[in-house]
Amino acid sequence: MPERRTVALVTLGCARNEVDSEELAGRLEADGWQLVEDASDADVAVVNTCGFVEAAKKDSVDALLEANDLKGHSRTQAVVAVGCMAERYGKELAEALPEADGVLGFDDYADISDRLQTILNGGIHAAHTPRDRRKLLPISPAERQESATSVALPGHGPSDLPEGVAPASGPRAPLRRRLDGSPVASVKLASGCDRRCSFCAIPSFRGSFISRRPSDVLNETRWLAEQGVKEIMLVSENNTSYGKDLGDIRLLESLLPELAETDGIERVRVSYLQPAEMRPGLIDVLTSTPKVAPYFDLSFQHSAPDVLRAMRRFGDTDRFLELLDTIRSKAPEAGVRSNFIVGFPGESEADLAELERFLQHARLDAIGVFGYSDEEGTEAATYDGKLDEDVVAERLARVSRLAEQLVSQRAEERLGETLHVLVESVDLDEGVYGRAAHQAPETDGQVLLTSGEGLGVGRMVEAKVVGTEGVDLVAEPLAGSSGCTEEAGR
Repeated sequence: MPERRTVALVTLGCARNEVDSEELAGRLEADGWQLVEDASDADVAVVNTCGFVEAAKKDSVDALLEANDLKGHSRTQAVVAVGCMAERYGKELAEALPEADGVLGFDDYADISDRLQTILNGGIHAAHTPRDRRKLLPISPAERQESATSVALPGHGPSDLPEGVAPASGPRAPLRRRLDGSPVASVKLASGCDRRCSFCAIPSFRGSFISRRPSDVLNETRWLAEQGVKEIMLVSENNTSYGKDLGDIRLLESLLPELAETDGIERVRVSYLQPAEMRPGLIDVLTSTPKVAPYFDLSFQHSAPDVLRAMRRFGDTDRFLELLDTIRSKAPEAGVRSNFIVGFPGESEADLAELERFLQHARLDAIGVFGYSDEEGTEAATYDGKLDEDVVAERLARVSRLAEQLVSQRAEERLGETLHVLVESVDLDEGVYGRAAHQAPETDGQVLLTSGEGLGVGRMVEAKVVGTEGVDLVAEPLAGSSGCTEEAGR
């Protein structure tokens, strides 16, 4: 019997990419490939790249070169690039990086097994010529669903697939194969974005906004619960737009309670929310639905009106603070995080001071700060008023210092608070770590539990905050909250 073909998936970038990798894994496993964790054990190493900003692109290139170095020294025979960077640059990336044996775009995902086999056999699959994926779907959101079946939408694999096309788990199995045993998994709610922020290139290579059917999201969540997942995180480029192409802009408000009622799911988290699209009903559901985390990942980006207008965004310091006041009036313990760009073309010292004023009053739990740099193909790259790189770097350092102080202060405000902590790692030497409702995976800090007796991965523990370490918290499990549990993902 011939030895099975082996493949390793190396994922960079955001949670959306992680979902896409698990779809690719599901397709490959269904076609007989053996999935391995280490690229050195794989016939083909598939690198799911990120194409968002320069640092992410560099990490993607480094990962491809690292995988290429394995050839001749391990089992690895081929290295293939997929993901956003591969989709965005196509032939250009293939020519600039001959170390990659293949550069596959989103349109190749449905035939990923054949593509990898061709490359493994020494054949060549020509890299695609990039195109603006916003033009693949109708301008009117209401007309998009009928056209969606003809457009590659990574992470939108349907449920109720025929036997043998997805992992065995009954009729609800999605086109997906989990790549780790974490008790947390992302679920793609939609793809693409209709916003035209002047600094962002994502819509050009991810396409226009299109929602997944609620039934597919529910079925995938049920399947993940069967795999031992305790928390799901809904991801897309803009979750606040969910349902607009399905005829119901308030569809998320009705979907969230259904997801929260899924057997085995302990927490539902929503990421990527646009402040300008927040509505009272959505705030109510996020702050009052059992098992739905009162968590607000709000994309503010700045708070000075002139800068926001140049970014083609909306709002200002006072309106953003009013939004936060509304949220906290309904859920004082709500978690809020956001990202900000400093040094945007035309940003004045007064604009920067206005951003600092907002940060000092916003009481955010987590803050990401980025220095502006031109992103090719974006409107902002053509703007006048560019700041010198050293000025951008100084402002980045200044606001980052302030952000670090503020999130530490916010963590200290939680002293004495009672949290529900999802245990994610148990180590005799390192201790027991998890996350509370205000902490998203990998971005917002974590909780160290002072006692791990009887605790296992996937357990939800009630604990009282007794200390802080920067943005991280130290919490003591409350009486009756510990005990044995099966590990999630087993």
